[in-house]
Amino acid sequence: MIKVAIIEDNATVREGLETIVNLAPECVCVGAWSTAEEGLRMLREPGPDVLLMDIQLPNMSGVECAAHVKARLPETQIIMVTVYEDPDRIFRALRAGACGYMLKRSTPEQIVAAIREVHGGGAPMTSEIARKVIAHFREPSAAAEAVEQLSGREKEVLELVAGGFSNKEIASRLGVSVDAIRWHLKHIYSKLHVHSRTQAALRFHSGNPEL
Repeated sequence: MIKVAIIEDNATVREGLETIVNLAPECVCVGAWSTAEEGLRMLREPGPDVLLMDIQLPNMSGVECAAHVKARLPETQIIMVTVYEDPDRIFRALRAGACGYMLKRSTPEQIVAAIREVHGGGAPMTSEIARKVIAHFREPSAAAEAVEQLSGREKEVLELVAGGFSNKEIASRLGVSVDAIRWHLKHIYSKLHVHSRTQAALRFHSGNPEL
């Protein structure tokens, strides 16, 4: 079961997202709040699997909240929710640790698909946003030096993450438990100074320009 939390200030949108999540057979909503401050007060370890969060929140923004959530709950995958495809704002959210974004006009099927994709290790975003993220991490020498700090097993895990494999698939390929993969990812994120699978994968590709 995928545990999903929601931070959205518009009550109609928040209730709609909650309904969509709870109607999906593999999902359950474990909390829905109207502000970033309320969400940060209520979120507890181990945290939800996926957090749907509005970029434009009153007081603390969704971008700032994403950074706080990833610092406290690194395993929680964040999908930013927005009305418009604002590349700069979405890019800042991805830099803060979000793994993808979706539009509020998305259909229930698209919303559930995005939740599944992020939970499985994916990163739903448009090509325009992906290009901005890649450009930000296109620092070959620094990236290569960072990747070289990893252990042999951490490099194996990172390469499979960059290949788009989920934690379960990586665990199967390497003959270890999913918990072991999560443990390796925690150390990989720390060594590469990143906050998400997307950032780690891009750091890997930046450090391997021949790929």
